Amino acid sequence: MIRPKIPAMPQPTGLVTPPAVKPTAVIEQPTTTAAPVVPAPTSARATVQLTPGAVLALIGGGTAVVLVVGAVLVSMLLAVAITGASVAVCALVIRSLINTEAKRR
Repeated sequence: MIRPKIPAMPQPTGLVTPPAVKPTAVIEQPTTTAAPVVPAPTSARATVQLTPGAVLALIGGGTAVVLVVGAVLVSMLLAVAITGASVAVCALVIRSLINTEAKRR
């Protein structure tokens, strides 16, 4: 039988290599006191200001988006309805043709 060879781990011999990185001592630098930072004053006004014209533009843009999305959805619904109706008409015509052939024989 084929058996895997397990590598033998030799025991350390006593020769130890020095570490690649020598440890260094941490020397603290004297701390200096900085002048206190005064925070910038905050304004009480809102960041975004809407003028009446901007509000009307937002309302008009939102209305346009709703109308376009609605038109697309309605047109897709109409396409499905028209396709279904045409398939139904085709099925009736084919059924009628099959029935008339069966009556003639």
